[in-house]
Amino acid sequence: MRNVRIGDYLVGQNLISQQQLDQVLTAQKESNGTKRFGDVVVELGILSEVKLAQTLAEMLNFKYVDLGSIEIDTEAVQKVPEALAKKYSVLAIGIMGKRLTIATDDPINFSILEDIKMSTGMDAIPVLATKTAINRAIGKCYSMQNVDNVLDSVQTFGIEVTDDDGSKDRVESAPIVKLATTIVENSHRAEATDIHIEPFKTYTRIRIRVNGDLIELMNVSNVVHNSLTTRLKLISGMNIAEKRVPQDGRFTQVVDGTTLDVRVSALPTVNGEKIVIRILSTGQIALRKITDLGMTEYNYNLFESMIKCPHGVILVTGPTGSGKTTTLYSALGEIAKPNVNVITVEDPVEKNIDGINQVQVNTKAGMTFAAALRSILRQDPDIVMIGEMRDSETADIGIRAAITGHLVLSTLHTNDAASTIIRLVDMGVAPYMVASSLIGVIAQRLVKVICPKCKTPRYSTPEENKLMKIPESESVQIYDAVGCAECNGTGYKGRTAIHEIIHCTAGVSTIIAQGGGKEQIEEAAKANGTKLLRDNVAELVQLGSTTIDELVRVTYAV
Repeated sequence: MRNVRIGDYLVGQNLISQQQLDQVLTAQKESNGTKRFGDVVVELGILSEVKLAQTLAEMLNFKYVDLGSIEIDTEAVQKVPEALAKKYSVLAIGIMGKRLTIATDDPINFSILEDIKMSTGMDAIPVLATKTAINRAIGKCYSMQNVDNVLDSVQTFGIEVTDDDGSKDRVESAPIVKLATTIVENSHRAEATDIHIEPFKTYTRIRIRVNGDLIELMNVSNVVHNSLTTRLKLISGMNIAEKRVPQDGRFTQVVDGTTLDVRVSALPTVNGEKIVIRILSTGQIALRKITDLGMTEYNYNLFESMIKCPHGVILVTGPTGSGKTTTLYSALGEIAKPNVNVITVEDPVEKNIDGINQVQVNTKAGMTFAAALRSILRQDPDIVMIGEMRDSETADIGIRAAITGHLVLSTLHTNDAASTIIRLVDMGVAPYMVASSLIGVIAQRLVKVICPKCKTPRYSTPEENKLMKIPESESVQIYDAVGCAECNGTGYKGRTAIHEIIHCTAGVSTIIAQGGGKEQIEEAAKANGTKLLRDNVAELVQLGSTTIDELVRVTYAV
């Protein structure tokens, strides 16, 4: 099989079509040999990286390993120098006598195996893994060793924060610089969204937010704290001499080939400055398609029919960090065609999207949402995306823009879809204007997905049936989160979104125009087929995707 070309093998296995093969070969030709065939297949979204690696392993008769679910031998890792591992994207994962098991995405490149043999004095036995998994594991395995070494040298020799006038190599090898870099790297690899660096009297605690929960990453001596905050403030463009007032800044950092946009906030506390870092991926991460938002088929069809409307207002609502911006961006990705002019006004611009004009709010300079919007409406837009309707002026301009023939997408902070409509009226927008301009409202939350490895089944109690709105006498199978090595003992792995969509059809619009309350709007929407947030999450509990605890957490109301 080794003499068969990978493209022909994929076609023979009915994994790709001949047309897709031609498309990949053309794209590879255009890259002038800089990209491998497999890289192009994954880049074009024809096959997932995991599927390609598994097929390649089958074709070349190598073992495929999922690095995320095996225990990596730390002694084996230390045999191969970090520089060599990073250079070739390889990782030593096991030792057997004088043989070293090496995870690689290119197992037939014998010069790599020869270099490892020269460096370690051991025979290298290749197994196949995806490049992404290898790079993530390299970072994880070597950087935790680095943190220990850095903290030892920091606490033994003390620190000086090196300013940027020194040589670049010397700056980057300084212990505190390595520590700051490593904290961001490890957090990104753990799929964290935020990092909290919190000073206390005798130590500094570093926690990261993963799947919406804060978990401890490490504790460091408070000797390190001042130097670490100074380093982070320095690279974020803040004033390092000012420690009495809050400051904001930002910087970029490349981790495993992905450029991260890192926002930093410093807040003076009684024990020193608390630093919170928000990690955002830049536009290099592909936009999610609307099919990847986790909507049920019913909600997906509703959402799709809403974004086909040529003018009107579509609102996405939910608490901070519920994925509102992701939903808006995926809608923009769907409707932003070359024949329409799309302009966004955001604070901050979270992801740069090709082909869309994005405006950054700057309140200090007088560039508020309302001021930006007024100017945007003179820029001949077809579609306008407002990051957030924060005040009555912004809401009023947005609604008027929709009535005059523009499609307006925006977000609001409310608990459910029906409250959003009432909030607009409370903000001073006339009910008849809301009724005539509103296409629909999407309320959403993020729900933690239960870990498939350690979830344990049981039957529901009458109280839980009541929460899921099913007869109390009917006992259904549900699952509890337990916790294992795979999910870092949390019992959950990843998150999915739940949605509640109110499509403003004639019946709903009439109630809005007449100044109807939240309950009336909700009743009319339910009659039209709207599924409430609790109905959606109850469905996920019964499917075994999440737990009763999550149902209570995201939909509990007094």
